[in-house]
Amino acid sequence: MRSGSRSFNSKLLLFGEYSVIKNSMALSIPYPLFDGALSFRKDQSKVVDQELKALSLYLKNIKNKGDLSFDFDVQSFEFDIGQGLYFDSTIPQGFGVGSSGALCAALFDRYSKNCEGSEIKDLKVFFSQMEGHFHGSSSGMDPLISYLNRPILRHQSGQIGTVDLPNFKDGKGGLFLLNTGRARRTEPLVNLFLEKCKTTEFNSKIENDLKNITDECITHFLEGQVDDLYKSFSRLSEFQYHELSPMIPNLFQEVWKSGLENCLFKLKLCGAGGGGFLLGMTPNFEEAASTLSSYEIRPLIRF
Repeated sequence: MRSGSRSFNSKLLLFGEYSVIKNSMALSIPYPLFDGALSFRKDQSKVVDQELKALSLYLKNIKNKGDLSFDFDVQSFEFDIGQGLYFDSTIPQGFGVGSSGALCAALFDRYSKNCEGSEIKDLKVFFSQMEGHFHGSSSGMDPLISYLNRPILRHQSGQIGTVDLPNFKDGKGGLFLLNTGRARRTEPLVNLFLEKCKTTEFNSKIENDLKNITDECITHFLEGQVDDLYKSFSRLSEFQYHELSPMIPNLFQEVWKSGLENCLFKLKLCGAGGGGFLLGMTPNFEEAASTLSSYEIRPLIRF
């Protein structure tokens, strides 16, 4: 936590990558390992942060057109940029952990006006407009998770709400992150997925298989059913290996395959893929860590 300014955590999409596009459930959680906060440069150089300047121009343009759906103090934002405002962040960019989302949450927290008590559905719309600057279009979910600092569940109906995670016992196994060490861009991967969905066979597999497996994983996870979760997680890993292989970095195809062939660990995408982090599940973290010692892995949730 940085003194004098609220800190906003990164986020992880635990389950729902790609299937959420077809209206499956999706579960995202805050990830406090990385965070960011607005700050001012201490050297008094007043260096203008070009990323913030571009965002301020974007928001100013929308506001001047009357299309901004909430009251945002663009004038104060622009002034502070001139005074050396920047986003002091440890969140890696291009890793799918919500670097732009945390930034939008921090700016909304400081410069939005008359938004206290806004409902989640409205906040999602506000954040969707802000983050659209970075991605062309945005669901608004990443900034929402950072802003509320709560796990968020998207239902099949499209409704979203905060949820409580199970109180797992601290056991031998659990979920872990594997760092691919590679940044990636989400948009080309999503476009590839949408292009593949134009074929009847692939789209049918997404609608009839991936959505159901994803929903099972989320249900088992939220109900604390570890054994059932491991079975569903294994099915998800196998599906992604065979049907979403372009999203798996080439250097990690073999380790992914070895996980499918043993009972020690399974891997899945954590977000769009192509780099960033992979999410793993294991019944024995110490043994999995030993087997995967060539990679940077980090326990996420133990059970």
